[in-house]
Amino acid sequence: MALTATTKLEAVNIMLSTIGENPVNSLTSGLVDAELAETILGSVSKAVQSEGWNFNTEKKVSYSVDTSGHILLPANILRADATVEANALDLVQRGLKMYDKKNHTYVINQAVNLDVIIELDFEILPEVARRYITLKSSRIFQDRVVGSETLHKFNQEDEFMAYAQLKDFEADSEDISILDNYSVYSVVDRIGTQRVT
Repeated sequence: MALTATTKLEAVNIMLSTIGENPVNSLTSGLVDAELAETILGSVSKAVQSEGWNFNTEKKVSYSVDTSGHILLPANILRADATVEANALDLVQRGLKMYDKKNHTYVINQAVNLDVIIELDFEILPEVARRYITLKSSRIFQDRVVGSETLHKFNQEDEFMAYAQLKDFEADSEDISILDNYSVYSVVDRIGTQRVT
């Protein structure tokens, strides 16, 4: 048997198993609990991805204005922020448009670079993110349908372990160093300078 990443159907079936429900063969089974599980899975996926992870964050993406001078964002953008170069404009996201707070208008009239957080389909998320989203969704689903404190504790322990794995994955994939932070580097550099003198 080939090993594959968790599918949305498998995630829903894991969620159903937390309440003792039989698995379904498709996401269009018509089973009310399966539909609720899929809805919760989608909601949790959006919430987790909204935090912004290395796998769904794009830096300095260029956006041009439309014929009205507005910067329109694609529907899968969860968060957008103007990069340092565009900070003189004081842009914020409102709905799927960028708004200039300084001039109180949606009319920007120039292309800008934005840092964006993108909502990805469940099937293209890294497996570690799928697992965390599935386990968090399972806990929420069980809490809403059954409400067992005992099951809540078991599910919560699994969720915490999955979150720790996701944070480890994030640290590994970002390739960050404490020396990338100026505040930390300045302290380290100051210590090195003191020894020389």
